[in-house]
Amino acid sequence: MKNKLLKQIVSFGLVGVLNTLVSQIIYMLCLSFGMHYLIASIIGFVISVLHAYLWQTKLVFKEDESLEKRVWWKVLLKTYAAYAFTGLFLNNVLLILWIDVIRIDRFTPPLTELAVSLGFNYENKELAEVIAPLLNIFVNVPLNFIINKFWAYRQKKSKS
Repeated sequence: MKNKLLKQIVSFGLVGVLNTLVSQIIYMLCLSFGMHYLIASIIGFVISVLHAYLWQTKLVFKEDESLEKRVWWKVLLKTYAAYAFTGLFLNNVLLILWIDVIRIDRFTPPLTELAVSLGFNYENKELAEVIAPLLNIFVNVPLNFIINKFWAYRQKKSKS
C-alpha cells in the first residue's frame, strides 16, 4: 500500500510538471497576444485538464481489475469538475489575490531587472502575472491529488 501510494504521488507529480508546462506555455502565449490574464488562464485550463486526464488515466490512477470498472466519461467529467475547482476557480481567486490584492509586482523589481538583462521585455506587473500561477502550484497540487485520488478516480467494489 505504501509503495503504491508513493508511486502514485511521484507519477502525479511528474504528470503535474508536464501539465504545468502545458498550462504555463499556453498562458504565456495568450498573454503575448495581449489577452487578459484571466482569459489566458481559462484557455490554459481547458487544454491542460484534458492533458492531465489522459496521463493520469494511463500512469497515475490505473484501474484495479478486482474493482468495478470506471466509466471513462464520468471520470473525465469528475476530472474537469475537480480541476474546475482547483485549477479554474481557486487558481483565479489566487491570481487576483497575488496580482491585485497583495500586488506581488511590488516585490518583482530585482527579478524584472534580471529578466530584462536576459533579454526579456517585462514590466513589474507583467512579470508578476507570469510568476503568480507558479505560486499557485503550492496550493493546487496537493489539493488536486487528494480530490482526484479519492473522488474522480475512485473505484467502487465490484458487484459480483
